[in-house]
Amino acid sequence: MMEPNPKSIMVRLLDVAKTYETTDPPTVALHGVSLDVQRGEYLSIMGPSGSGKTTLFNMIGGLDKPTDGMIFIDEVDVAALDSYELAFLRCRKIGYIFQGYNLLPMLTALENIVLPMIFANVDPDEAREHAYGLLEQVGLENRWTHRPGRMSGGQQQRLAIARALANRPSIVLADEPTGNLDVQTGAEIIRLLKELSSTMDVTVVSATHDHKMLDVSDRVVWIRDGRIERIERREDVRVVVGSVKRSSA
Repeated sequence: MMEPNPKSIMVRLLDVAKTYETTDPPTVALHGVSLDVQRGEYLSIMGPSGSGKTTLFNMIGGLDKPTDGMIFIDEVDVAALDSYELAFLRCRKIGYIFQGYNLLPMLTALENIVLPMIFANVDPDEAREHAYGLLEQVGLENRWTHRPGRMSGGQQQRLAIARALANRPSIVLADEPTGNLDVQTGAEIIRLLKELSSTMDVTVVSATHDHKMLDVSDRVVWIRDGRIERIERREDVRVVVGSVKRSSA
């Protein structure tokens, strides 16, 4: 079988292990995980609480460093970066979407989007123009002066998505993006993420319990006890009431 072109790979994990020494005994969160995430792919990481899902997600996003193994983001060895270089990579390559939105309550919707661009030294006029465009893309063009406290949960998550896209990242990481939303609003957010990933050619990696994510994922990584249990393409996953099973087709 022909090896994939390395330039088509957005994220590569090689035998990644993570042990937290702060517990007694130490907690092994990941056991030698290897995974490739393709450019433009929509990947969902699923697993029960305590499975290592969040740790794997944090490794992919450069939010935590492995105890052992190697992580490459867009062909850059993350472990070799110092704190300044890692912050630079996160600012320009990665957009983050959190379950709790993590918006700044004292800023307007427009200002929340402009802020990460200011940190990236984008010209202020260009930043505002781009922010207006992103608000329009997520359906918030009439809410640009609103602060997060005057917005619904769904609107706040749409704003968080727009902020994640502010610096035109190559990869967007979504941590339980529908966790605080009702079923209908959650479904709308999932469709929006898929649409934006397709139109903007952005790689999306989501850590989630939400099985609605299966409808838009290109692949699903199932993790249990710190190990990848299996990786499936969407068409190979069969959803039944109360569970998710592999297709027998």
